[in-house]
Amino acid sequence: MSDDHAAAPTGAGGREIFGHPRGLLVLAATDLWDRISFYGMQSLLVLYLVDQLLRPGHVEHIIGFAAFRAGLEHVTGPLSTQALATQIFGLYVGMVALGSVFGGLIGDRWLGRRGSIALGALLMTAGHFCMAFDASFLAAMALLILGAGLLRGNILPQFGELYARDDRRRDVAFQVYGSMVNLGAFIAPLLTGALGQAYGWHVAFGFAGVGMLTGLIVYVSGQKLLPQARPRGRHTPRERLDRDGWKMVGFLVLLTPVGAGFWVAQSQVWNTYNLWVRDHVELRFGSWTMPVPWLQSLDGLAPFILLPPMLWLWAWQRARDREPDEFVKTAIGCFIFSASTLWLAAAGFVTDAHGRTPLIWPVMFHLISNLGWLYFSPPFYALYSRLAPRSVNATLIGVGTAAVTIGSFISGRLGGLYETLTAGQFWTLHAAIVGTGGVALLAMGAWARRLFPAQA
Repeated sequence: MSDDHAAAPTGAGGREIFGHPRGLLVLAATDLWDRISFYGMQSLLVLYLVDQLLRPGHVEHIIGFAAFRAGLEHVTGPLSTQALATQIFGLYVGMVALGSVFGGLIGDRWLGRRGSIALGALLMTAGHFCMAFDASFLAAMALLILGAGLLRGNILPQFGELYARDDRRRDVAFQVYGSMVNLGAFIAPLLTGALGQAYGWHVAFGFAGVGMLTGLIVYVSGQKLLPQARPRGRHTPRERLDRDGWKMVGFLVLLTPVGAGFWVAQSQVWNTYNLWVRDHVELRFGSWTMPVPWLQSLDGLAPFILLPPMLWLWAWQRARDREPDEFVKTAIGCFIFSASTLWLAAAGFVTDAHGRTPLIWPVMFHLISNLGWLYFSPPFYALYSRLAPRSVNATLIGVGTAAVTIGSFISGRLGGLYETLTAGQFWTLHAAIVGTGGVALLAMGAWARRLFPAQA
């Protein structure tokens, strides 16, 4: 059992702010800087690969890349430069999410939450700085994946550990977590996009490293406000899972690939979507061209616009005993995101004299899709946090994040179809996938209510 599964801190650290433990602010600030570094990297990666790193004069300098490409193409078949870039992106994002499973296990069993988060932040900082050199690209990817797995596999459970299991404030805490994710997604593309366009790719990647280092400093400085670590030792008692516990573990494992349908489509917003914007959206304003990553900053701004009315709606529904449970909320999120992806598919019917889609079209996409994200992502993780047995809570939350891994792997593979399908066909395919995921989540919710009537 984790050494950090104790109750929320008492004493000075136990005082509240805005009705929540002050440790929530420490975790939110740490996660914000993690997301600034991550989304700064993510918003540039495909464009960087396509426009520079995978081109002659650069690609031959990457240590070990020939063997890496040969191994990848042994599975996928020959890949063009663009298809290779989207596949690398999918593998990177997918492995970051998969790493959370092992990071949570390490935090649960060995290093504890605090040690895992600190080590993860250090590895991510080193990885971002390694992006400054062509030769160390694969090493940078490995460091970023390992570091993110340790950090995210343990910081998300710490949000839940600030509260008792029956504390209704837990859902708000996960919305705060989601808000930090989106605030980072708003800030990072603006800064790294501007830095990359003005000073080059490597300066932008270096900024992401500074961001992660800042997050580590914030986390270490706020230790006394976080849940206290339990004494470690060979004889530390561990809770054993009973039959119902194992049944819940099995159910949550089966739920993971169902949730992946959402992430297949959502992952493309940071992957092939950048290429679609570059190729189809009017970004010119006189002599100035807006950096492509700036549009992705709306993925951070939109939730801040949409979250207050959505929380008001949920509170209104709760007061009338009509608030949907997490299964229904996640299904609604899938259906909304599916509609937004169909909106992208229809963009080809609205073009200017140069054959380009007006900027307002992707702006509306980000508003609609992020309403879907708010309905899906925080409730999905809150569901795992609430239902997972305590002794494997972080591990199973990590299993839940593996939905991102599955979705990203599929997304990266589907990115290769961007060169063979029309843009309308490409986005319609993704709309169908995420819509089907919504139907499957409704079915899983009905099953859970039969299996676990007292909990689901």
